[in-house]
Amino acid sequence: MLWTDADQAFTAEVRAFFDAELTDDLRAAGRWMTSVYGDHDASMEWQARLHRKGWAAPAWPRRYGGCEWSVTQRYIFSRERALAGAPPLSPMGIAMCGPALIGHGSEEQKAHFLPRMLSGEHFWCQGYSEPQAGSDLAALAMTARRDGDSFVCNGTKIWTTHANVANWIFCLVRTGQYDVPQRGITFLLIPMDAPGVTVHPIVMSSGERIQNQIFFEDVRVPVANVVGAIDDGWTVAKYLLEFERGGSAYAPELQVRLARIRELAAGGLRPLISDPLFGARLAAAQMRVDVLESYEFRVLAEAARGGRPGVAGSAMKILGTELSQHLTELALEAAGSYGVAFQPAAGIAGGPNLIPHLTDDVFGPRAAAIAPLKYLNDRAGSIYAGSNEIQRGIIAKAQLGL
Repeated sequence: MLWTDADQAFTAEVRAFFDAELTDDLRAAGRWMTSVYGDHDASMEWQARLHRKGWAAPAWPRRYGGCEWSVTQRYIFSRERALAGAPPLSPMGIAMCGPALIGHGSEEQKAHFLPRMLSGEHFWCQGYSEPQAGSDLAALAMTARRDGDSFVCNGTKIWTTHANVANWIFCLVRTGQYDVPQRGITFLLIPMDAPGVTVHPIVMSSGERIQNQIFFEDVRVPVANVVGAIDDGWTVAKYLLEFERGGSAYAPELQVRLARIRELAAGGLRPLISDPLFGARLAAAQMRVDVLESYEFRVLAEAARGGRPGVAGSAMKILGTELSQHLTELALEAAGSYGVAFQPAAGIAGGPNLIPHLTDDVFGPRAAAIAPLKYLNDRAGSIYAGSNEIQRGIIAKAQLGL
C-alpha cells in the first residue's frame, strides 16, 4: 500500500493522539486482552477520550457526530490502534446499531440515540440469537404482540455479549407469521431496565463471563422504538450484519499478534523460533495474513467508491476469524509448558472470571500465561456473527450462483 503525504500526516496525528491519551492502564487493557472484547471499564474510559477528541465514530457522517473519515483513514486508525495497544470499543453500539439507525432509523430516533451512543451514556448489546435460532436466525421465536402504542415482548435471547453491563439492546422479534420466515420480523430497541427483563450469565471455558442469556416476560416497549417498518426488520438486520462481518479490517491486529508470537517464541531457554518446522508455520501464517491484508485493501478501495461490504464481508469474516484461531494455536505452542497452568489473573478479560483461581504473581512470561485463555475464548470466532459455514453458503449463492 502506497500512502500519500496526506495519509502519512494523518498517521502522525493519530500516533500523537495515542501517545498523549493512552495511559499505562489503558495500554495494558489492550495488550493483555484474552477476548475480542476489552475490559468494560477501560473501553468506556477510552471511548470517553475518543469522544472528547471527536473520534469515537470514524465512519459516521459528521452531521451525526462522526468523523466521516475515508476508508483509508479508518484503516490507518485501526492499524495504529493495534500497534499502540489501545483497547477496542464495543462494536455493538457505534459500529453496529449506529449504522443501522443512520440507514433505517427515524430522525427522532437518530436525534435521541446517536448522541448517547457516542458519549457512552447508552451501552448496547445485540439480541439476535436464540436457543433454537442461531445460524438459522429467521427461525427466531421471541414474540412482540401489539397492544395499543406498545409491544408486549416474550421470549429469550442467548449468547448476548455484555448484556450484564448494557442498558439497551437492539432485538429481532417476531411480530407476524408468514409463509416466508424472514417476513414478520421486526427490529426493536428495548431498554434493559424495563420490567420483565432478566439476565443470566453464561460462563465460558476460559472462565470469563462475557456472554449471557436474557429472558423477556411481558416486557412492554413503545412502538416508537421500531427501527424501519414493522414486519420488515430482516432488511435492517441484513444491513447491520454487513457492518458486523465486514465493517472493519482484521489484518492490522493479526499483524501485531503475529509479531508478538515471534517475540514469545524467541524467549526461553530453548527458543522455539529456531525450530525450522515452527518457523515454516510462522512464515505460512505471515503469508496468509498478508493475503488477507491485500484483500482488505481491495474491499476498502471498493468502499471508497461508495460500495458496501456485501459478500466481501462474509469472506473477511471467514478469513479473519479462522486466521485468528490459527494464531492462538501458534501462541499456545510458543508458550510451551508455561501455557499449561490456568492463570486468568495474567490477562485482562472482557468480563469477570467466575472460575476460582489464584491471583498471585504470574508463572512464566505473561504472554505465555494468556495464550491458553485466548485460545479458549477464540473458539467462538468462527461461530459468532453468523457461523463460517453460513458465510460460505452466502458466498456460494450470491457470488458463485450455486
